[in-house]
Amino acid sequence: MDHQTKVALKQDKFVTTTGNTLEWASDHKRSVLIAGAIGLAAIALIVIGIVVYNQRSEAAAEAFGEAMQAYQAPLATSGQQLPPGMKSYNSINERAAAANALFVKLADKYGWLKEGKNARYFAGLTYMEEGQNQSAEDTLKKVAGGFDNELGALAKLSLAQLYRQTGRDPQAIDLLNELTNKPTTTVPAGMAQLQLADLYTAEGKVDQARKIWAQLKDKDKDAKGQPGPVGTIATQKLNPAASGLQE
Repeated sequence: MDHQTKVALKQDKFVTTTGNTLEWASDHKRSVLIAGAIGLAAIALIVIGIVVYNQRSEAAAEAFGEAMQAYQAPLATSGQQLPPGMKSYNSINERAAAANALFVKLADKYGWLKEGKNARYFAGLTYMEEGQNQSAEDTLKKVAGGFDNELGALAKLSLAQLYRQTGRDPQAIDLLNELTNKPTTTVPAGMAQLQLADLYTAEGKVDQARKIWAQLKDKDKDAKGQPGPVGTIATQKLNPAASGLQE
């Protein structure tokens, strides 16, 4: 087969392929247009979603900052002068109530965002400070049962404190043991064990408390064999006189 024939065949094949493609596009023009429109609509929805998410995230972050300002505001004292614009409260209860209202509002509006989840946890804490124990328990249980294990651990630790305050030591012990067995970054096992030892001390079970402190003293050490933060506290608890502490 000579060169000219090969070229002619290639041209015929190209023409045929192009013609078939154009014919298919013509026959399916409506489908192509619909598919293109759907693709553009999907991209538009994604862009709108990102914009809305960013806007709400910024609003939630601003609201959380406002709530934390109220939560950390100073208590008024006689003769105290505060910087211009800084608010103070007459009591812990009054401050907790003001902060709680902001945290609850934020959690209800932005509960699916990180700021909203954090706000619900602080709502539980401020309910505790107000003395609204049932609301505090319900709120903290909701946080503890969420998908955020780190925040949930903090909620469980606060729940254990609430149980102690309301005379439910067995429930507090169960939670502290759970936190010990399933430690997190926010609540390491050593922290839960220290709380448990304090609980036993308050119950008069000093031997059980000392057993925990001794274990923590031996276990919490750095690479050079020096006591870590938990080990240091445990050592001080075991020897209050040497450290200047009193049990």
